[in-house]
Amino acid sequence: MAQSPKIAVVGLGNMGLPMAALLAHRQFDVTGFDVSSDRVALAVQENVPCTHDLASLLQDADIIIASLPNDSVVEKVFLQPDGLLARTDRRAIVIDTSTVSPGTTRHIATLMHSAGHGWLDAPVSGGAAGARDGKLTMMVGGTDADLADVRTVTDVLAARVLHVGSSGAGNVAKLVNNMLVAAHMLTAAEALRLGQAAGVQAGDLLKVINASTGRSAVSENTFPRWILNDSFDSGFSAGLMRKDVALALSLARDVHASLPLSTEVERLWTACRKTCPDSADFTRVGSSETQSA
Repeated sequence: MAQSPKIAVVGLGNMGLPMAALLAHRQFDVTGFDVSSDRVALAVQENVPCTHDLASLLQDADIIIASLPNDSVVEKVFLQPDGLLARTDRRAIVIDTSTVSPGTTRHIATLMHSAGHGWLDAPVSGGAAGARDGKLTMMVGGTDADLADVRTVTDVLAARVLHVGSSGAGNVAKLVNNMLVAAHMLTAAEALRLGQAAGVQAGDLLKVINASTGRSAVSENTFPRWILNDSFDSGFSAGLMRKDVALALSLARDVHASLPLSTEVERLWTACRKTCPDSADFTRVGSSETQSA
């Protein structure tokens, strides 16, 4: 890998843009791409140069960071005939921070390895704020060699880079994590609703919960930061959480794992789509209005 690698960031959404901006601020040679002209304009304001030519970008970059919404978009970007698979001049490594099916990851990784390229599934936790500050947790699936070749980049993006196994393992870990977040959001909201009905305010209940064994990241961070103050602006949509929960349940079916509680979590997240639409911030699921609707 070149000492000053050319980096492409494909997907300049709530996570991709702050990652690209952080790399640009740290003086990396980074170029962005997004199908949205609005996101491109925001990237340029953050001193991230952009291109409208995805094929050329994929042909030129040494490291490609993808931050894309779902499996089909990842496949469309990386399996196009004139894209990375057609490139033979030198090796590239993809860091795919998208949350997708482990099966999709393994399929694309196999094709990339056959073409001489590296592929790391590296979904992240920490939200847009973590991406801006380089304080993400990155859960990585792939080879030791590929990860070693991009550590100068991953160590800028993430405070914790956790290599959890071979291709697909990063996305397995992310789906397990997000299934827990989805469940914790519902159980914390329900518990607070009980306490409030019995006459204790949510803020006072959280003081006890967060000093005791019932605490979670949802009670310690999500409720105080985005729910109790009605800001609902974590940067992660309810639609994306529903997608991740559905992927986790699909994975459970694939591996024949019985998950009755997780199945109920999926049902409840689906049932509140009217009061918390896919476009809303996922933290709205924790509001009393959503839960009582």
